Amino acid sequence: MTRLLDAQGLEISHEGHRTRLKWHRLRKRFADPLFSAEVMAEGFAAGASMELDLRVRADGGFVVLHDEDLEGETTGYGPIVEKSLADLRDIRMQEGGRPLILSEDLAAMMQSTHPAALLQFDMKDDFEAIGAGGIEHLAEHFRDIAASVIVSGGSLDLIVVVKEKLPHLLRGIDPTDKLYDIGNASGWKAVETALRADLRGPTEPDTVYLHWPLILAAANGGLDMIALCQDEGKRVDAWTFTLKDPAAGFSEEEWRNFQALMALKPDQITTDEAPATERAWRRRMAD
Repeated sequence: MTRLLDAQGLEISHEGHRTRLKWHRLRKRFADPLFSAEVMAEGFAAGASMELDLRVRADGGFVVLHDEDLEGETTGYGPIVEKSLADLRDIRMQEGGRPLILSEDLAAMMQSTHPAALLQFDMKDDFEAIGAGGIEHLAEHFRDIAASVIVSGGSLDLIVVVKEKLPHLLRGIDPTDKLYDIGNASGWKAVETALRADLRGPTEPDTVYLHWPLILAAANGGLDMIALCQDEGKRVDAWTFTLKDPAAGFSEEEWRNFQALMALKPDQITTDEAPATERAWRRRMAD
């Protein structure tokens, strides 16, 4: 069973600590198509942690896309926020001509999944755009699902509303950009103060998403951001560590960085190359 799990790119165990490998934008490996329903189904069956981006539609529902306009990732044109469900039905992903994944499709797929599966809804719009209608849509469609869902986003107002209206869903925040700005202006002590305020703030997050180079820079400056979060009862996801050459494994620089990151014991690492990262780790540890 261990060999099977290892091959699936689900987690790395090190010094008694388990770090999950999260599949970034529903990709188990970088060669997979962006936001693939097939890969998501595979992850649901295996109990994977996966992330997808959601954009709000004109009718209050959502579509699995990253950009605010359709032309970057799909055959369509124009702002997604102006499109209805009917507008999106005939639009296809540029990669492979696949249909778009709508929130209604997501809800149907999540009726039967592995109990360990975790799906992160990374909300790319703020609460002003999503509004009460979007929150009601989430409440209606994701009330009775088998997998765990964590809703994350840059809009703290949105995450507070999720806490109030959808208390059965987990919550995540990503203060990375703000913390970079604070660190550049005022140093690591100010970063610590700001991060602690976010952890104790009204969003009451379950998970904090932090850029892995920020985590390592802070550690070099004497601030263990992961320990700080975990001491407050929060999990930490370090994003996004993707091997440049998955077949070859870690370069020396990648290995130094990944070792340093693992030594800080993150709860999760976001990657576009989950199985390759796990294989590369095993190879290095066996040397």
